[in-house]
Amino acid sequence: MPVDRDRTLAQRMHLDLPLILGLVLLSGLGLVVLYSAAGENSQLVFRQGTRMAFAFALMFVVAQVSPQFLFRWAPWLYFAGLGLLVAVLVFGDVSQGARRWLSIGPVRFQPSELAKLTVPMMVACYVTARPLPPSPRRLLFAAGAVVVPVLLVVRQPDLGTALLIAGAGVFVLFLAGVRWRYIGGCGVLVAAAAPVMWYLMHEYQRERIRTLFNPEQDPLGAGYHIIQSKIAVGSGGLYGKGWLNGTQSQLEFLPERSTDFVFAVFGEEFGFLGVVLLLAAYMFVVVRGLQLAADAQETFGRLLGGSLVLVFFVYIMINVGMVCGLLPVVGLPLPLISYGGTSLVTMMAAFGILMSVNTHRRLLSD
Repeated sequence: MPVDRDRTLAQRMHLDLPLILGLVLLSGLGLVVLYSAAGENSQLVFRQGTRMAFAFALMFVVAQVSPQFLFRWAPWLYFAGLGLLVAVLVFGDVSQGARRWLSIGPVRFQPSELAKLTVPMMVACYVTARPLPPSPRRLLFAAGAVVVPVLLVVRQPDLGTALLIAGAGVFVLFLAGVRWRYIGGCGVLVAAAAPVMWYLMHEYQRERIRTLFNPEQDPLGAGYHIIQSKIAVGSGGLYGKGWLNGTQSQLEFLPERSTDFVFAVFGEEFGFLGVVLLLAAYMFVVVRGLQLAADAQETFGRLLGGSLVLVFFVYIMINVGMVCGLLPVVGLPLPLISYGGTSLVTMMAAFGILMSVNTHRRLLSD
């Protein structure tokens, strides 16, 4: 039957058609929203489309790499990533007061984005070398492998990305079956360390947290982003104002409307029903991704794949919560919708890894 031939071809190419369908749908929707958010700038949309094409090509290439290869090379990739993070602090480009970018010849990228892949890969490799759940001693070593790159990223400073990297490593440990008493103990330690972490934060980071609770105290300064984004989302109503008809974005009241706050543009133009459909598309990708990770043949693939999908989920929740005024502004884009290249490429590489751990499992079991 044609369907059987299609499935066999997809397996041979190490691809998952339902997951690709969801990713293509979200990417296409992202270009549509970006056209409106960027003031009908077709050149910007073309650049983003080119980046998406490259990201999908990279996803296909990464999907061909076997999980066994990733397992063997995980330590080397991890330490290479640490080297790049150190290089950023020494040689990185400074932009808007932060040193996050590294230029190697004509290529300019953020090594912190690579850490979102190398850190969970390293932790999954380490904990699966012994029977699960991991012992307290192995948990400490794994936690150290997470903390070092997180501190390097915090130093840039980039707190939002640091939290995602930490989450990627923690998700691996959680999926590895860490006992709840250890999780509770870590929660108590984090709560006890909160005053120290508040003191170590930069002033602008503390200001973002204070603004979350009362943005109206500085409506033209620190609270401007949150106030304008909530106005945009709320004014969309049930059906929205229509594509290209959002007043907050078209009249340029909404800042960063093509990057961090693109969800506000979407909510204003497509309304509550559009937001529900967008979140449903995201949940389809998340659920499908978790299914692929759960079906992986090896523990390494299950832990790595599950962690990458959960980070994608957290990405969505943080951006949506930020735009709706439920979380502090941390500068994280909306996956597959916001304008940008490095995070998009990293996410698609993660989905390539996810399909690899699943489709290679199928070929090995046939």
